[in-house]
Amino acid sequence: MPESESIAARLALQDLKLPQLSLPQANYVPFKRCGQIVFLAGQTSIGEVNFQGTLQSADDVARGYAAARQCGLHLIAALKMACDGDLTRVEGCLKVNGYVQAAAGFDSVPAVINGASDLFVEVFGSAGTHARTAIGVSVLPRDASVEVEAVFFLRSA
Repeated sequence: MPESESIAARLALQDLKLPQLSLPQANYVPFKRCGQIVFLAGQTSIGEVNFQGTLQSADDVARGYAAARQCGLHLIAALKMACDGDLTRVEGCLKVNGYVQAAAGFDSVPAVINGASDLFVEVFGSAGTHARTAIGVSVLPRDASVEVEAVFFLRSA
């Protein structure tokens, strides 16, 4: 199966559809390229489903994981724009930073950000593996539960 079909097939197999991204509401862009490196602006868990509010206990981990997964879908949609629509150009993911609106003492921040990390591996295979930081914070834009940013690199066109 050609690589482009395998990425499309992986998305379809998981019943995943890339969202239409809304335009930034401030002075920034969804992505910035420097050569073959793509810096993706943070994407929040506000979208098709709004994952909002502070994660407080182990009972919130599954909801947080789903929120991070939604952030990952938003990031892949922005990455597709950066690749002129051709996700087969993705060579790999370098770095993921994940932020979770977490109550004091919520120590499952890494388990929440696994939602985005796991998605990248499901979609891109071994090229989706990455270095990562997962941080708990007191507040995120629009009361989002999760925000994730990423850096990818591309094959030459």
